[in-house]
Amino acid sequence: MTKPTTFGELKASGWTPCTVKREMRRNLVRLMRAGEPVFPGVIGYDKTVIPQVQNAILSGHDFILLGLRGQAKTRMLRALPRLLDDEIPFLAGSEVHDDPFAPISTFGHRLLAEEGDAAPIEWLPRAERYHEKLATPDVTISDLIGDIDPIKAATRKLTFADPDVIHFGIVPRANRGIFAINELPDLQARIQVGLLNILEEGDIQIRGFPIRMPLDMCLTFSANPEDYTNRGNIITPLRDRIASQILTHYPRTVEESMEITRQEAWVKRDGDESIEVRVPEWMQILIEEVAFAARDSEFVDQNSGVSARMTISLMENVVSNAERRALLTGASVATTRVSDVLSAMSAITGKVELVFEGEREGAQSVAHHLVGKATREVFDVHFPDALGAGAPKAADTSAEYKPILDWFGAGNSLDVSDMLSDAELATKLGDVPGLEDVVKAHLDIKDGAERVAVMELVLEGLHQASLVARNEIIGGRVYKDVFDEMAQSLRDS
Repeated sequence: MTKPTTFGELKASGWTPCTVKREMRRNLVRLMRAGEPVFPGVIGYDKTVIPQVQNAILSGHDFILLGLRGQAKTRMLRALPRLLDDEIPFLAGSEVHDDPFAPISTFGHRLLAEEGDAAPIEWLPRAERYHEKLATPDVTISDLIGDIDPIKAATRKLTFADPDVIHFGIVPRANRGIFAINELPDLQARIQVGLLNILEEGDIQIRGFPIRMPLDMCLTFSANPEDYTNRGNIITPLRDRIASQILTHYPRTVEESMEITRQEAWVKRDGDESIEVRVPEWMQILIEEVAFAARDSEFVDQNSGVSARMTISLMENVVSNAERRALLTGASVATTRVSDVLSAMSAITGKVELVFEGEREGAQSVAHHLVGKATREVFDVHFPDALGAGAPKAADTSAEYKPILDWFGAGNSLDVSDMLSDAELATKLGDVPGLEDVVKAHLDIKDGAERVAVMELVLEGLHQASLVARNEIIGGRVYKDVFDEMAQSLRDS
């Protein structure tokens, strides 16, 4: 069907105007009745955040998503255009996309007065109806709302009181769409004041001129609670005018966190030069546990939060380290190991804000501490208590580890590296009596490379239980008897 190209054709087609918020409500109702996801790709919010956003839209509210970094706030805002129609008509040439049935600009009124039913119509697609602005301290009222354009006034010989000399900012240009402001507290208070009339009256004011333009839009915002004290605040009148405040949160289960990482991390590398990298489920859990450990750590600033992007970056770095090992050893398949996580600290250190105690420890030490807690968590799930305390399987389950501990106690040490091939690592770990037996007794693993990786997990788990000492060396690490390490420390002191 041919789309109308003039106002007369538009009226004859039977098209009826609708406000943005009613349009969003109508499409939301349609999606919900059809059982279609409103926010595809957003995980863990089905029973918490998404229902509140749906309530806000059904109520016709402007709303704000309030939460720490990496909680999918921007992702949700960018999914809102899904609730808009495919396209809408507007008066051709209008900077504010005037509704042909109810123009708000001087240009729109003049065009209809001069052309009538012959006024040309253009169609605005859904993708061009979403506008986003990152709030920064240097944003001005001119950027958001607009200003008087002296060049336009001079070239067209108009007075500054003439509405035609106005240069519209990004907000009026978003008329008949959705406008999102990210990190709202970063806007200076005097700039936030400029948004009050838009939220309350739907109009704008420019340099005191009596301009009334009832904008039709849905205003959405995001903010981080940390910003309230560190960089700024949302002024009380503006906060009062934002009808719904919706709190976001981090994944509440490891399973949700794993699903997010699987969706977002670039794990399946493409290209002829790519290596097949296998990530066992226990390794996926270990990587997620690093984030859970960070969100519970006394060294990490919990007011700042730990972004979901940390585990995504960590997973990608772990896969890349395994891929690098395969390339250097000539293997076509690689299985990720705990040592790959220990070699991917750069994905952790840049993603956590440390408190004073954490700064004293150092970012690298804190990262090792977090990986250690995650490793111990996974180790304890799959293997008996290394100290034999209250274990259900035997009176003293640490007996399973006795051959391993006795071997280290006899003065033996083991140096390993993340760049050892599967065969080389298997040979080294095979020298430790009882290590492979522990793995076989508790995990049914038929793949040799994964068995070697789990043997390394057991060794690291014993270290985290303080039964085996570990020293970092350039390019690897050395495991040794914990009492020898203590004695060496005493001699050095």
